Amino acid sequence: MLRSSFIILLLLLAILHLFSNSAGALPSLSEMKEKLTSKTYSEKEFEALALKLRQQAVDSTRPPRVQTHPPALGQGFNRYPWKKNIFTTVFWIGERPTAHNPVPNNKSTWDANWAHHFGGYDNPNPAARANFIPKGLLPKQNPFYCALPYNDVTHSRTKLEVSRIVPWFKEAFIKPGQTVLKGRWIAIHYNGRTCFAQWEDCGPFRTDHASYVFGNDRPRPNLNHGAGLDVSPAVRDYLGLSRNDYCDWKFVDAAAVPDGPWKTYGTNNTFWLLRQGKDLKIYDPNNSHKGISPTRSTPTPSTTSLQWKNSPTGARATPQLEKS
Repeated sequence: MLRSSFIILLLLLAILHLFSNSAGALPSLSEMKEKLTSKTYSEKEFEALALKLRQQAVDSTRPPRVQTHPPALGQGFNRYPWKKNIFTTVFWIGERPTAHNPVPNNKSTWDANWAHHFGGYDNPNPAARANFIPKGLLPKQNPFYCALPYNDVTHSRTKLEVSRIVPWFKEAFIKPGQTVLKGRWIAIHYNGRTCFAQWEDCGPFRTDHASYVFGNDRPRPNLNHGAGLDVSPAVRDYLGLSRNDYCDWKFVDAAAVPDGPWKTYGTNNTFWLLRQGKDLKIYDPNNSHKGISPTRSTPTPSTTSLQWKNSPTGARATPQLEKS
């Protein structure tokens, strides 16, 4: 029995030696045999030593453990603070005026031909949408858009406070009267999901609430529960909003925007422009700072539709649409 244990021990040592990844970590087989025969072992000691060496041999054949971390967002994500629990409504390009919302959305604060430049009606009906865009429509602009209640230009002039309150003013300013806000990226968080969108219009209700958009104030009371953020149907669909609800949002630098459907479409889209080799200083000066990488994704409209239990609800100023 002792002899058989000795043979097993030598075999285990040989296996451990064979699979060791560290050069010189183990002695040669002859050295190991000499060490083993230089002392008289009891049968129990042999078995214990054999079991120990067997485990070492098994462990040496296993791949090394690799510690993984969730992918980090790019530089600039933590540059700005979150705005917490902001009542968020849904609006869309081509939305018709109502008694509570007299301004049609065929134009934006910064684009008198917004619907034309977008390429048509951004139908909010979930049954008429697929992969975050309307069926049968290839958007010419980013369908992931939003509105915040501040405009930096009035009567074709830059407001006096803009250079003081807009954090990226120095890096984006081109000339008086040209907005430094249009197209800037924000992150929107709801129920465990985070979406990214571009600031393309002003609202809801106001265009002068700088102390909320860039400061610590809460949105002011209005006809829609103090709404302080408008989001497009694409944002609604990605986040899973079935009705107007409370979300968190924050500004983010374009360099911090991760890959996602918000990078796919649109001649106003920072990442579409990069894929086309365009100079952001000319075509997207408000997002032209360094550190932005393009993605290789290209528009691939889907024929499948997203299924939602409730119809789209909410508008910039139509509280009666909040009910499902």
